[in-house]
Amino acid sequence: MLKNKLLVAALVSAFSVSAMADDAAPAAPASPFSTNVSLTNNYLYRGISQSGANPAIQGGFDYAGASGLYIGTWGSSISWLGDAGTPRSGLELDTYGGYRGTGGPVSYDVGYLRYNYSGSFNTSLAPKADTNEVYGAVTYSILTAKLSYSLGDLFGFVASSGSTYADLTANYPIGDTGYAIGAHYGKQNVHGTGNDVYTYSDYKVFASKDLGTGYSASLTVSGTDAKDAGYTSAQGIKLGKTAIVAALSRTF
Repeated sequence: MLKNKLLVAALVSAFSVSAMADDAAPAAPASPFSTNVSLTNNYLYRGISQSGANPAIQGGFDYAGASGLYIGTWGSSISWLGDAGTPRSGLELDTYGGYRGTGGPVSYDVGYLRYNYSGSFNTSLAPKADTNEVYGAVTYSILTAKLSYSLGDLFGFVASSGSTYADLTANYPIGDTGYAIGAHYGKQNVHGTGNDVYTYSDYKVFASKDLGTGYSASLTVSGTDAKDAGYTSAQGIKLGKTAIVAALSRTF
């Protein structure tokens, strides 16, 4: 996501046989539509578990046009909203759209993302967790730098409009082995009176493997200093302790 959120990427391998070039049928154009689904033992987002350190099922649907424009939706089972004593929400459903392009050796991505959470909540105690962000990312070689900016309250923090998340990710594919390794560092700044105490950093290293036929697997070791920033279960957020996350995904 856009949500830095868990590393869903795969390639589909295929082969064809033709007796004569003149008789070969033209290849069908690649579809701009794609679907993905994954299973993970823990849904981490910006270093903090959204599923109470429990397994989650996730999936999404995307359209990516040849012009660079794209739209999509992505969802995951969650539990963190219920940890604060509010009515439990079991679903996060995100919607997004943007534009990807290239300029010389650099590629870029700009867009809008809305995080939607099911259920009804007592907004007299805190704003709803629904959040709107705009983002911009620049990629050069194996490095991607990204900045996300909240247009309103961030994940239920009062008067937190203008909060930012800046991150740097390196993703290195190992030749044609299907393996890739990488590392990530991010900084969540929560703006607004009294909210700055919740600013924290997260970091992770990861490896992924293309298993063929649309399948991929990933393993991530993630950590954060969110506990030092004052995050407790009273905020409805599971502490971002060091965690190992395994995921199996498929795109089609």
